[in-house]
Amino acid sequence: MAHDLSATDVLRGTCRWLLRAGVSPLAEVPLSGGRRADILGVDAAGRLTLVEIKISLADLRGDRKWPDYLDHCDRFFWAVPAGLPTGDLHTPAFRPEQTGLIVADRFDAEAVREAPWRTLNAARRKAITLALARRAAHR
Repeated sequence: MAHDLSATDVLRGTCRWLLRAGVSPLAEVPLSGGRRADILGVDAAGRLTLVEIKISLADLRGDRKWPDYLDHCDRFFWAVPAGLPTGDLHTPAFRPEQTGLIVADRFDAEAVREAPWRTLNAARRKAITLALARRAAHR
């Protein structure tokens, strides 16, 4: 059940999926504007994937600032625990045409809706990638 999984469990399974997909993930990455990505990863082409983890409907429904993340990545996924109802994520408020959906447990994950790629501004990509590399190196 969804309530049996923590954000750490979803993080672990999602990172395993990202690694298999060729994306090197880093958790808890600060972004400009005071936001923080649950997971931000980069692939061999330099494209950025951002994942926002939600483990409850209250958490999901209460997040009004998530669209800010779209300016920090080439694709965006929601990651939720197995068993969490996902109906909200298919409504216009959560922009299903612009966002992917990952269902995860502590061992693995599956993309049940792929996130579309869009091209991030080159200067922004460079700044975010440099900040991501520096954060990873400090860890």
